[in-house]
Amino acid sequence: MRRQAIFGAAGTVVTGALVAGFLAAPAASADSRVPGGAAEARGARIAAERAAEAGIKWQDCPADWGLEKPIECGFVTVPVDYAKPNGRTIKIAVDRARATGTASEHQGSLVYNPGGPGGSGMKFPRRITAKSPLWAKTAKAYDFVGFDPRGVGHSAPISCVDPQQWVKAPKPDPVPGSEADKRAQRKLAKEYADGCYERSGDLLPYLTTPNTVRDIDVVRAALGEKKLNYLGVSYGTYIGAVYGTLFPSHVRRLIVDSVVNPAQDNIWYQANLEQDVAFEGRFKDWETWVAKHDSVFHIGDTAEKVQQQWLKLRATAKKNPIGGVVGPAELINYFQSAAYYDSSWVPVAQNWQKYRAGDEKALVAAAGPDLANTAGNIASENSNAVYTAVECADAKWPTSWTKWDRDNTRVDRKAPFMTWSNAWMNLPCATWKTPQQNPVEVGTHKGLPKTLIVQSTRDAATPYAGAVELHKRFRGSELITEQGAGSHGVTGLVNPCINDRVDAYLLTGKTDGKDVTCTPHATPEPPKAAAAQ
Repeated sequence: MRRQAIFGAAGTVVTGALVAGFLAAPAASADSRVPGGAAEARGARIAAERAAEAGIKWQDCPADWGLEKPIECGFVTVPVDYAKPNGRTIKIAVDRARATGTASEHQGSLVYNPGGPGGSGMKFPRRITAKSPLWAKTAKAYDFVGFDPRGVGHSAPISCVDPQQWVKAPKPDPVPGSEADKRAQRKLAKEYADGCYERSGDLLPYLTTPNTVRDIDVVRAALGEKKLNYLGVSYGTYIGAVYGTLFPSHVRRLIVDSVVNPAQDNIWYQANLEQDVAFEGRFKDWETWVAKHDSVFHIGDTAEKVQQQWLKLRATAKKNPIGGVVGPAELINYFQSAAYYDSSWVPVAQNWQKYRAGDEKALVAAAGPDLANTAGNIASENSNAVYTAVECADAKWPTSWTKWDRDNTRVDRKAPFMTWSNAWMNLPCATWKTPQQNPVEVGTHKGLPKTLIVQSTRDAATPYAGAVELHKRFRGSELITEQGAGSHGVTGLVNPCINDRVDAYLLTGKTDGKDVTCTPHATPEPPKAAAAQ
């Protein structure tokens, strides 16, 4: 799950002859676990039949999409409400890069989701066009297919606030110093929820994970595929888990990387509290690394000293926002990237080092808003709107502020880095104006093939327990553990122990027949040039 700070926180056309044999939806018993599931299962069947007949009209991507040739783009029509397949429709934007291998090597399409909720997968085909060595073997066998989920980007995008207002900074400090601070944040959260309803209320009830999953099955049919090959990262793993539950007989290959705990009582309120604790641990991992390289960064030679400097930086920015725009909220939003990805360890430390040396430009550029980037600001606001809409609609959230206050105060005592910023980000769900569903009961149903689960043990955004839980629920799945590592999104990193197994699974379907533990990928090292800066 990708977080961004908000309030103060943080082709071909398929002919009828080719359609026969793969239009049947899975047994209704699986979808009956979802409210209205039987009607929606029927609607998904009808939508898939129509999509298979229509196919996708692949064309050069629109110039303003920023997707260069030979990537092709198109749309797939889906119902807004699957219980009413003859009712209102929206179009789901999809793109692809064709496989690089021979016809005999071709195994269909590999559909990708990067997470969110609210993330776009439209850049995934670039892993072929950019000739990424990590994906070269898979690229010979599969067309790489990305899509914008409903509500995102070019797929009936929603909005909750004016994008230019969204990026204005500095925002209020998310760490409350008084009850008045909490009341102010609660007011902002309710205003955000109200804004979502006012600007996008007609679509909000239908922005759910099960509906996104049904959209993917319609895309599968439009691609002319009998079964789905899918790679999901972060929230994309929850999409994969729900797809495997609702459409088990439609799965060919299913890889989930950095796994959301799919237990019903974890979606989504508890998941965020668990995430706060994991972020604290990973942030401390980074602080320990910074201290280890004190000869380069000169911030502190112990993790405790680095932490004290972090608190000092926050206090300074609260009193006088850096560059006039970077306050504590912006700092948390930026520094959390170091807890997300190892690739951020060096640049975050370097920018902090430069600031301490008297040059604040790099830190302001990295952590501050870019008001001139209109397209980027629209995308950022839209992404957060979908994040909020999906999480609020997927599950019932507590409406009692007393519970929110008690739970977050408790967690904050041991995990202060992210807790309150995360709380304010999710608090709109407490006053959400459209219906909230019960989460899908994720589990194995007849026809689901072997699933490959990949997870690092120190992942902050999706704690390791989520992979273990899905492994239990998907019988016959195999778990690859990257022991001692913590980057979010493992399949995109260089670790032959993992990369070779992912390739083998996608290319042959074969696995080790047992769970595997891999040593961690290489720890980042600061460039020597940094020491002289």
